[in-house]
Amino acid sequence: MKIINVAGARPNFMKIAPIIEEMNRHRDRIDPILVHTGQHYDEKMSESFFDDLGIPKPDINLEVGSGSHAEQTARVMVEFEKVCLTRRPDLVVVVGDVNSTMACTITAKKLGIRVAHVEAGLRSRDMSMPEEINRLCTDVLCDYLFTTDRFADWNLLSEGIPKEKIFFVGNVMIDTLLKHREMARGLGLIDRMGLKAGEFAVLTMHRPSNVDDLAVLGGLMEAILEIAGQIPVVFPIHPRTRKILETSGFNSKFKIQNSKLSLVEPLGYLEFLHLTMHSRMVLTDSGGLQEETTVLGIPCITMRNNTERPITCEVGTNFLVGNRPEKVLECVRRVLSGNLPKGQIPEKWDGKAAQRIVRVLLEDAMPMK
Repeated sequence: MKIINVAGARPNFMKIAPIIEEMNRHRDRIDPILVHTGQHYDEKMSESFFDDLGIPKPDINLEVGSGSHAEQTARVMVEFEKVCLTRRPDLVVVVGDVNSTMACTITAKKLGIRVAHVEAGLRSRDMSMPEEINRLCTDVLCDYLFTTDRFADWNLLSEGIPKEKIFFVGNVMIDTLLKHREMARGLGLIDRMGLKAGEFAVLTMHRPSNVDDLAVLGGLMEAILEIAGQIPVVFPIHPRTRKILETSGFNSKFKIQNSKLSLVEPLGYLEFLHLTMHSRMVLTDSGGLQEETTVLGIPCITMRNNTERPITCEVGTNFLVGNRPEKVLECVRRVLSGNLPKGQIPEKWDGKAAQRIVRVLLEDAMPMK
């Protein structure tokens, strides 16, 4: 069975890596091909990045680059169609919710190729998020829907997806985390940064709802400065966020007012995992961090009004607080006081999701002789 595995952005590689690793254990029955659409170019996606994480180098790079959502989606579709016509796969595997996920799904289905979606069924109910549109379009077309939790199953069933297409397998992102946790633990990065384990916070922020509106951004920055007065805050800053801070004047304000807020360049996967696992708390508007902190047992304050990962709030260590400064500060005070319930790890987040996915494909998706 020839399977094309698609990754469009760096987080996609964390999800696709354990799947390909498991496929490689069945090379007598599966021929895996890795396609990088080039949707996001990242200096960290270098030789050392692949080598450190054991992520296979892409067999094909479409190199579509950046652009508007329409431009990027169109380029991926045009270039991926050429790959499908040349390689003639039996199945395409897509992961996550980036533009490449949706574009490759549509392209493959129009060519009559079956598609499997890993991380299916996640819903924020927020149609202002491009990712939500990508998820909805992808899931309605796919033949195999691999879910991370029971909430995702319920979402798909409520949308009319036949239950025989839905497979609850767990979380491949956690497969990658568990594999590399001990490697990341001993990097020594916090020592070099002059930090002590459990005595600093990590901040990430890049969503338009938080950084494009200067009134919202200004309020959050004031709150973060106040937090940094109580506990050091490390901010690996997204290039887009950095640009907005610099043009708005907030950047210089940070540097002047509080030396305990450290703006650093984006980190590699292992470095960031090291930083997260040694922190007291994480403040974020990211999706994947809500999952990773749940498994690590680190309190996560999510500065969004909704989440497509409610399981992390129900059983994990994630607190959904919105982007009002007073709500963020209230939750930070609660974390610092230690007045928190003990989180649990969601069902099947055990490092074996990729095994379950490949088992389904071997049992159900093999082409007829």
